[in-house]
Amino acid sequence: MNGSTYNQIRIFNMIAKEGSISGAARILEMKTPSVSQALKVLENQLGLPLFTRTTRKIELTEAGQLLFENTAQPLQTLSLAFESVSDLNHTPSGKVRITMPRFVYQYILAPIYAEFCQRYPEIELEISLFDGTVDIIEQGFDLGIRFGDRIAEGMVARPLTPSKKDALFASPTYLAQYGMPTNITDLQSHKFIYYRFITSNRLLPLILQDGDNPVHVDMKTALTVNDTELMKDAALRGLGIGRLLESMVEKEFESGELVPILPEAWSPVAGLFIYFHQHTQKAKRVRVLIDFLIEKTQ
Repeated sequence: MNGSTYNQIRIFNMIAKEGSISGAARILEMKTPSVSQALKVLENQLGLPLFTRTTRKIELTEAGQLLFENTAQPLQTLSLAFESVSDLNHTPSGKVRITMPRFVYQYILAPIYAEFCQRYPEIELEISLFDGTVDIIEQGFDLGIRFGDRIAEGMVARPLTPSKKDALFASPTYLAQYGMPTNITDLQSHKFIYYRFITSNRLLPLILQDGDNPVHVDMKTALTVNDTELMKDAALRGLGIGRLLESMVEKEFESGELVPILPEAWSPVAGLFIYFHQHTQKAKRVRVLIDFLIEKTQ
């Protein structure tokens, strides 16, 4: 493969990621006709169309999907190899893209990201909040943060937080009106604030521990939310019993604004991990963010 073909494949991959020729041109800092011409030359060499085009969108053909699947990772690996060598004589710089659920941003990144930006002014940090599953390679992210049991195989993962417990809680106002549950069976007569996943549209089930046995508990619905801050706010307003990671309501427990319910029955939850492809950490711009997050969370 000559240098010209390599460049055409690089341009093709960017079009596939951005979903448009103009988007790829913007990211690559090229003129749109030049990007379009490079794609045309590559398609002529292969003798197959790589995209189907309409007036509204551009989509990969079967041949295009196959080429993308077989070239995306090798291109990223090669690019990172060059970058890691170049980094030896440079301060960390360039764009770093990281994805995480909203609650992770609120409770881990929000208090510290400004310090990272000030410490490394040459790095362009891009933060994407999404509660669903993300293929960081396919979607062009350098890093992701998720629970340890939700990370795809083949990723390198570094722990940020230890395993936690899912806490049940309610406001003193709610408990004064409905009483304090003293066992799991009591919960069936109480109202619960359910959490619905945005991407799958399913409710997060309430699973508690009866000794060593997990128990699925059905409760009457007080409210359904898809945001952890809304979950906490609804509980503070006395609408029902809420459920969040214990660390997310520690301050409210200490102040008495929220009251723990049946702590002996709380279920364990895997800790949070930062994850990435094995070659990604070779880039200094990525490595310093990994080290910074571990430094601030340990």
